[in-house]
Amino acid sequence: MSAPKDLHTHAIPAVYFSDTATENVRRLAQQFDLPTLPCPPDSGEYLFADAEGVSLCRAGEKGRVRIDFGGGAAQYRRTKGGGELIAKAVNHTAKPTVWDCTGGLGRDSFVLASLGLNVHTFEQHPAVACLLADGLERALQEPEIQDIARRITFHYGNAVELVRELAPQSRPDIVYLDPMYPERQKSAAVKKEMAYFHSVVGAAQEEAELLAAARAVAKKRVVVKRPRLGEFLNGEKPAYQYTGKSTRFDVYLPVHQVKDGE
Repeated sequence: MSAPKDLHTHAIPAVYFSDTATENVRRLAQQFDLPTLPCPPDSGEYLFADAEGVSLCRAGEKGRVRIDFGGGAAQYRRTKGGGELIAKAVNHTAKPTVWDCTGGLGRDSFVLASLGLNVHTFEQHPAVACLLADGLERALQEPEIQDIARRITFHYGNAVELVRELAPQSRPDIVYLDPMYPERQKSAAVKKEMAYFHSVVGAAQEEAELLAAARAVAKKRVVVKRPRLGEFLNGEKPAYQYTGKSTRFDVYLPVHQVKDGE
């Protein structure tokens, strides 16, 4: 599987396999056409594969980014509550189908799936896609969360292109977008794992194309996650908003609804 075209990324990190890496993990690295390393690098980010799965690491540092839907923040949100604002933004009580076109580490997709929704998740960066696919495969093996994981369908590729390809056969009720926004200037304000993530992915995305494609295909609404004080996506004002303490969700109407209302 080759990398999607027109990636707005930094250099794609290579994979170092430990002796405990499973055949399944090795298959994932091949699936996303990732380069491999004979030993850990002296600098920069790289993927580390072992018996626990695939992690994003930085040479010389102890931190790791590994997707674990069964523990940590994902477990807390599932068992202790959380996600109320995103639930309202997508109108989850209507049981909409959702296309998450900026999958990333899959956290919001997992929250939406835990609400009982069927979610299609798109990710175009091969290293991030590998992390996400690994996390979803492990989630399918955990009895407590496997039903949630089954509601997530993963797509690897450029979201704009995939949305246009899939639209003739299937259209979602909701398109969800959480584009990467610029890293804050004060590095202390950025969690270590997100600093790794920013370094690998960068911040530039096809905002205009992504929003236009989302509004063209969504049946009911497009929901965009932003920092509470952040700018509108592509400078376009939403129809309405749901605002929390640190995050807000901007809601855009599909093109067909706007035309029908004119």
